[in-house]
Amino acid sequence: MSSKAEIIARVKQHIKEKHDMPTIEINAIQYADKIAQFKSILQTTGGEAIELQPDENLNELIRAHFTEAKNIASNLPEISLATINPDETADPHSLNQIDLAIVRGEIGVAENACVWVPQLMKERVICFIAEYLVILLNKQDIVNNMHEAYAQLNFHNAAFGVFISGPSKTADIEQALVVGAHGAKGLLVVLV
Repeated sequence: MSSKAEIIARVKQHIKEKHDMPTIEINAIQYADKIAQFKSILQTTGGEAIELQPDENLNELIRAHFTEAKNIASNLPEISLATINPDETADPHSLNQIDLAIVRGEIGVAENACVWVPQLMKERVICFIAEYLVILLNKQDIVNNMHEAYAQLNFHNAAFGVFISGPSKTADIEQALVVGAHGAKGLLVVLV
């Protein structure tokens, strides 16, 4: 028996009473137009959200926003402009020069414009090492608030996931803002 299992067994042995989890009613914020709220907040954080129109080509839309990107990483089948599939990379260090990474988001949150990005790729570093990041998000998957987002998350099947909201930013005590210090310098969310 491992030490962890032994500790858990001892704790269970000493529990005399069991109580059901209380029902908690959360009256969290709701929005009349979740998509408009998501776009507005994302713009405030320094990112951008655009809706893919039915007659638009996804690859052409992304290329128009990132005309100078040469090293484009994505494992998504609908992304034909990718020059690198991060799932086929033997050495993650070779992903160091990625101009643009394109990933899929699972849940968007209107109150803070963050997007849950589960690890659907071999190397999760792709979300943070690329100069610019594009997240594809189904607009029907935008919820009002973090309470609704957490209620939808399935942590049992995910090896890793992260909420991303806007480009990476940090500021020191001298109030010097640095964009791109810990992740992408720019974020585009394409609502499909």
